[in-house]
Amino acid sequence: MPLSWWEGRLTSKLDVLLGAFEAGKLAGIVGLAFEAREKARHKATLFGMYVSADFRQHGWGHELVQAALAEAQNHPALKLIQLTVTAGNEAAFKLYQRCGFIQFGLEPLAVRVGEDYFDKIHMWRQISMPEIKCEEVDSPLSR
Repeated sequence: MPLSWWEGRLTSKLDVLLGAFEAGKLAGIVGLAFEAREKARHKATLFGMYVSADFRQHGWGHELVQAALAEAQNHPALKLIQLTVTAGNEAAFKLYQRCGFIQFGLEPLAVRVGEDYFDKIHMWRQISMPEIKCEEVDSPLSR
């Protein structure tokens, strides 16, 4: 995404962006987008999940999802978080499953990159699921 897109998200009252840093470097980012429409204010969308290549396989994805879930707890009107993940991105799909997200649909040909089309898997998770936390992984915060 272009920098201007992220800048708009940073100043939006309907978005929260969370970053993970290691040794002063941005390791990853995730966002929560809140709904403006009254009938949908009980939902938020997890978006923009990204961990830089140098920081992958170190638990940062887990930490970012945990931080997003913790942030969601600060918004009492929220009942669920939804997200989409590109079909074939098994690492992300499994991470979300470990964090209690459940697949509820598949959107064929959801995005186009060049001449290629990719499906999107739709997932959701209730906020009030204290018994379901992300399964423990080797966290960079425990080192």
